[in-house]
Amino acid sequence: MSLAEEDFEDLYEHAPCGHLSTRPDGTIIRVNRTLLELTGYDAGELTGGMRIQNLLAVGDRIFYETHFAPLLAMQSVVREIAVDVRRADGTRLPVLLNAVMRDDPRVIRFCVFAATDRREYERELLRARQRAERSEAEARELARTLQRSFIPPVLPEIPGLQVAGAFRPAGNGDLVGGDFYDMYETAGGWALALGDVCGKGVEAAVVTSLARYTLRAAPIREPSPSAVLSALNRTLLRERAGRFVTAVYGQLAPAGPHFRLTLSLAGHPPPLRARGDAVGEIGRPGNVLGLLPSVRLTDVDVDLAPGDAVLFHTDGVVEARRDGELYGEERLRRLLRDSRAMEADGIADAIVDDAVAFQSGLTRDDIALVVLKIPG
Repeated sequence: MSLAEEDFEDLYEHAPCGHLSTRPDGTIIRVNRTLLELTGYDAGELTGGMRIQNLLAVGDRIFYETHFAPLLAMQSVVREIAVDVRRADGTRLPVLLNAVMRDDPRVIRFCVFAATDRREYERELLRARQRAERSEAEARELARTLQRSFIPPVLPEIPGLQVAGAFRPAGNGDLVGGDFYDMYETAGGWALALGDVCGKGVEAAVVTSLARYTLRAAPIREPSPSAVLSALNRTLLRERAGRFVTAVYGQLAPAGPHFRLTLSLAGHPPPLRARGDAVGEIGRPGNVLGLLPSVRLTDVDVDLAPGDAVLFHTDGVVEARRDGELYGEERLRRLLRDSRAMEADGIADAIVDDAVAFQSGLTRDDIALVVLKIPG
């Protein structure tokens, strides 16, 4: 035997993968030493009439008969099929099968690559993906829980006044935003706060919580809306929140059949009041909070008469976009004027529905609003 023939035989027997040849029905006719080492069988056990199907685990044996063998018959080659081989001791060996069918003589040649490390790697990838999916689901639930904490479950019932709030998160609500509103009873009437923290995510949520609870606590010491907002500005700077906040804060008190509203704006869109056919802004612009050590804020008194409707909103309404077109202030004014005869909750629903429909159902930013309506 020549040296070349000896080298070829050695390459076959000690190849880095297992080799075996079978007849078309799967009967094993030849195996190399590497396959014997991988599986623990003697050559006589495998070439004494055993079929390759008998080497496979039950599920893989069915797959071989129904998929592997028909595919091989059609195209004469099959590559990288993951199956489990049963070793002589009963344990399983994950492998990748490559097969080629030769016509002269009709024989099928198999390469068997051990895939233990690859299979473990795939399992680890699967486990990592499952962990990531669980983490993502937990993050979504946390986002929803945080978002719910920014919106009171129920607004107070105020004799002679209808109150309604509405909130619609951006997108599918997976990423918590910074819009919030609140309304609660005070010693002299009721307080109303609505605001928007710059950005989204956990950091924005922390600042939103800080803002909301500061606005609840500050009125104990501060007499006016502007003083309450100034207290929030100091808190944001002291806590180094790193995000600015726009807000409107108002104090509401009954005055016979009317209500007196005192409010201050801190970089926030001014509320709109519908009175008859006229719709106009109320309040005076002020500085945003969390950036400057001293802010310019103004208190404005507004008389609310029977029939009036007041809309407080975040910029997610007027800045809604569709193909580059803004929803805009004018569209919002017309809708408030046309819906002013509705009750407060009807006005709130009409505005949210219209802003969402304008964006084809996919909101780009959070929408938060509060509507006050004096029946009359």
